[in-house]
Amino acid sequence: MADLKTDVRYIKGVGEQRAKALAKLGVHTLRDLISWFPRRYEDRTETRRIADLVPGETACVAAMAASPPTVSHIRKGLDLVKVRAVDGTGTLDVTFFNQSWLKNSLRMGETYVFFGRAEGNLLRRRMANPVVEPEGRREATGRIVPVYPLTAGVSQLVLSRSVRQGLDACADILPDVLPDEVRREHQLCHIGFAYENIHFPADSQALDLARRRLAFEELFLFTLGLRRLRQRREKAAVEPFRPVDMGEFYGALPFFLTGAQRRCVEEALADMASGRPMNRLCQGDVGSGKTMVAAACAFFCVKNGRQAALMAPTEILARQHYEGLAPLMEPLGVRCALLTGSNTAREKRALAAALAEGEIDFILGTHALITGGVEYKRLGLVITDEQHRFGVGQRAALAGKGDHPHTLVMSATPIPRTLALILYGDLDVSVIDQLPPGRRPVQTSLVDSGYHPRIYKFLRKLIGEGRQAYIVCPAVSEGEEGGDDRKAVTEYAAQLQREVFPDLRVAYVHGKMKPREKDAVMAAFAARETDILVSTTVIEVGVDVPNAAVMVVENAERFGLSQLHQLRGRVGRGEWQSYCVLVSDNRSEETRRRLKVMTQTADGFKIAEEDLRLRGPGDFFGQRQHGLPGLRVADIGCDAQLLREAQAAADALLARDPGLEGCPAAAERVEELFTGAAVTFS
Repeated sequence: MADLKTDVRYIKGVGEQRAKALAKLGVHTLRDLISWFPRRYEDRTETRRIADLVPGETACVAAMAASPPTVSHIRKGLDLVKVRAVDGTGTLDVTFFNQSWLKNSLRMGETYVFFGRAEGNLLRRRMANPVVEPEGRREATGRIVPVYPLTAGVSQLVLSRSVRQGLDACADILPDVLPDEVRREHQLCHIGFAYENIHFPADSQALDLARRRLAFEELFLFTLGLRRLRQRREKAAVEPFRPVDMGEFYGALPFFLTGAQRRCVEEALADMASGRPMNRLCQGDVGSGKTMVAAACAFFCVKNGRQAALMAPTEILARQHYEGLAPLMEPLGVRCALLTGSNTAREKRALAAALAEGEIDFILGTHALITGGVEYKRLGLVITDEQHRFGVGQRAALAGKGDHPHTLVMSATPIPRTLALILYGDLDVSVIDQLPPGRRPVQTSLVDSGYHPRIYKFLRKLIGEGRQAYIVCPAVSEGEEGGDDRKAVTEYAAQLQREVFPDLRVAYVHGKMKPREKDAVMAAFAARETDILVSTTVIEVGVDVPNAAVMVVENAERFGLSQLHQLRGRVGRGEWQSYCVLVSDNRSEETRRRLKVMTQTADGFKIAEEDLRLRGPGDFFGQRQHGLPGLRVADIGCDAQLLREAQAAADALLARDPGLEGCPAAAERVEELFTGAAVTFS
């Protein structure tokens, strides 16, 4: 009999090949499979008449094939099947791409149900590539249909059928992590009903019940785990750091720290002197000076006879930190070194030996800092930069190199304080809410694509003055999910080089490139070997290029405000006036109002609050951002009341059963979710 840890390949109907495809999604076990929740749903329960179809809207329509289907070979790799369908109210022209087998499946005179996006005008409606099935054998229509996140080699049909097999396999073994009294008190459905109806809802009411139950469960388990993390930290005792004259450090700086920076440093030093391990988040806007806060903490740590380590997500960022901090720290007696994957084997061995002997005080690097062969003599402080790029497991692995070292995590993503307390419930939060004096705000404009000629002329002018530019697109290549209106990095870069800027140096970078390729492109841009860098949001957290003075964001409506703010932070780092141009043809009042916020304020925290209000916490909450268990169903923006209920239920349970002895299923699940964060209930 299967259990939830069973490999998916052993689930009936899945098999080896399908399991390999599912593995690309991170689906390896039966639990992974049934927890791969839909990202949205299509309501295919209502069937409309052709005359009632609204262009731009998706709908089901039942219509008779009024002509035999025809096949056209447009070019190699593109076949079109066309059929005309009618009902008593109008005509629908239907086109299918590369589905030539439909020529023999669709028969004139028979009625089919088509589900797709209606186009055309009042006189003639069209549909391209709709779902189609005979009216008498409806499987894909007539119900609420889940739409799953996919990857290459996995279709909606394959995933849906695999999930069906998975649910059938575990129908009798799903453990309910919620105690009965909690479930009853909060009027939550049983776990089996929830999983069945989150994937295959009987109706909208069943879907709402399932979603509420699973969202509550996520928030409940999340709260339990965070409470345990904090309890574990508060129980640990370490030798307090002694006071250090920080005047030597401050005097070596070529500038004065802002009041906010000094406050954050003082909060961190107080933590390290408390006799408890520091676990602090330092968050501040791009350019607010988090690195200097980290340097002050490293200085304090080293002067207490301990080693400090700073881990950055990319080699180029690690090197940038090293080149900026080593000249400051070494004259103060702090021995610095850089360790990345690019070091030769010989260099790595030498650095590892020096660390183990205590001959290096402050090591900066990438995840190479946590590899098995790297040991520290007396690691006292762990700093992770752009911490949302690291999972809890990676942070814990670095912390595990010492005996309860102090931890400082830095994030340039401004997060509303209320949300930060939820996201980082196991951390204390410091906020740098001031920018250094003299930084010029980035001038931000919102325009439509009709402005492209003027934008290109403006780019050429600034590049002629010696500046550089970023152009950000929301897709890697044409044909990706989301429609043809998305500017695509590879094609757009080629078009710009060929047609618009043949005399300039245009390069591109995106997240699907290998890390070394990405680093090489970014390094070339930083070295002024490229004039225009066309990119996806991979540059959202990246190298500091003070010479870049323009950021153009295509299809800006596709991005959250916080993400746009992060992107804008890539410019405005030098002595020149910088500009951000948001390009969007979306005319909806809500979209224009949202994007206008970017032109009205440079305050990342105000922008984050607005983003949370408008969009919910999608930009903040997810595995990518914080490394703690991702919320797959719950939405903090929409589920604030449910969060309060789940937190109250979790606190009440811990108050009467601190070790969760009476709830072994909940205890086991929390430990699984927080693997790497060392949550235990012993």
